[in-house]
Amino acid sequence: MAFVSDCAIVFFSQLLFFGIGWIFFMRRLFRNYEVHHLAVQIVFSITFALSCTMFELIIFEILGILDKNSRYFHWKVGIFSMLFTLIFLLPFYISYFLVKTIRLVNNRATVLFLAVGFWLAFLYMFWKIGNPFPILNPRHGIFSIEQGISRVGVIGVTVMAILSGFGAVNCPYTYMTFFMRHVSNSDIQSLEKRLTQTMDMILSKKKRIALARRESRRFAASSQLKSGIWGMFSTATSSTENTSHLQAEVDAMEELSRQLFLEIVDLHCTRQRMEFSKTLQGKYFDFLGHIFSGYCIWKIFISTVNIIFDRVGKTDPVTRGIEITVKYFGMQFDVLFWSQHISFFLIGILIVTSIRGLLITFTKFFNAMASSKSSNIIVLVLAEIMGMYFVSSVLLMRMNMPVAYREIITEVLGLLQFNFYHRWFDVIFLVSALSSIGFLYLAHKQAPEKHMDNSYF
Repeated sequence: MAFVSDCAIVFFSQLLFFGIGWIFFMRRLFRNYEVHHLAVQIVFSITFALSCTMFELIIFEILGILDKNSRYFHWKVGIFSMLFTLIFLLPFYISYFLVKTIRLVNNRATVLFLAVGFWLAFLYMFWKIGNPFPILNPRHGIFSIEQGISRVGVIGVTVMAILSGFGAVNCPYTYMTFFMRHVSNSDIQSLEKRLTQTMDMILSKKKRIALARRESRRFAASSQLKSGIWGMFSTATSSTENTSHLQAEVDAMEELSRQLFLEIVDLHCTRQRMEFSKTLQGKYFDFLGHIFSGYCIWKIFISTVNIIFDRVGKTDPVTRGIEITVKYFGMQFDVLFWSQHISFFLIGILIVTSIRGLLITFTKFFNAMASSKSSNIIVLVLAEIMGMYFVSSVLLMRMNMPVAYREIITEVLGLLQFNFYHRWFDVIFLVSALSSIGFLYLAHKQAPEKHMDNSYF
């Protein structure tokens, strides 16, 4: 009876997560795009529900909700369902919609045949991903859960590390007033004046082109009467050369006007950020930017140390931090009790921020990239990334949990090389963070020259 009630709790929570994924899909991803296939919406919502269920089971592990055997059963079902979705269901649908975008392929049987071919190619590449990495144990069977999780983990951890490295650098760069360029109203007015002058010159040259073409037609008509075909041809040739030169100038100036317009928009955004930074909320974000700067420096340092010394922590960071503090101050403190509660709180924050951050990123990316033809493909790719991201989050979050709560997760995930994923995360995070620093440094250094250069004419 307890097992039935546990199944009911998990089932209804999955329905809730499915509904949240459905609402997010309809209100955020597809506000401006019509859904062309109901299956896309269902698959996206299922992937979201399975992802949230894994995080829910982590919370259940810490709080001791559900029977231990029930948690193990639902972990198994959840992991197998997620692997089936990520390796079979989503890739096949992506292949199917990719083939349907090919105009030459209209026959349904041909579409299915090519979709299966693309899907088999994906399976081959997915299988080959595991070859260069030390992620497998010799005792793994070919159809074992470890075979799928290990490869999904490599892709997901790579995506997580890239996003984390860029976010750790971009967040302080975005919110700290130290990195903001000073933009005055005169700078904006100067660019707006140059844009107005450019538009006036474009209008003037287009008038000259229109007049030249009208004169060409008039002279062609009169020349035909006076000197026949040869006179008409020579007049038209000279007029075409003149208008072609003017049209080339117009094209160049239109491109310049587009650049000026984008720069004006950028300056207005920078000006608004400057005004926002003076408010109470802006100062709060500036404070957060300083905190993230410290985190970024610390994370880059600790990742470098971990890579050089091939180091992976054996104790979760919370327990280790409390142990060091208690030992340093000589306090009487129940380390195990408080580490469990603080770990639960921090893991809850990690789960909420991970889901929120990923959904915000998905919304921005989708709105920037989607069109009426590609929207279904893009949302399926985002669902694939989301599933891999959350599976990898479980792999890495395991280290943040006290040892007592890792037992079932470790048993379900099998004999994976967990230390490899932490080292791989450190390597990719370091590369991503340093690359982001270099990119943002160049962008910040060139921005003043770009906006304040007066040599437009």
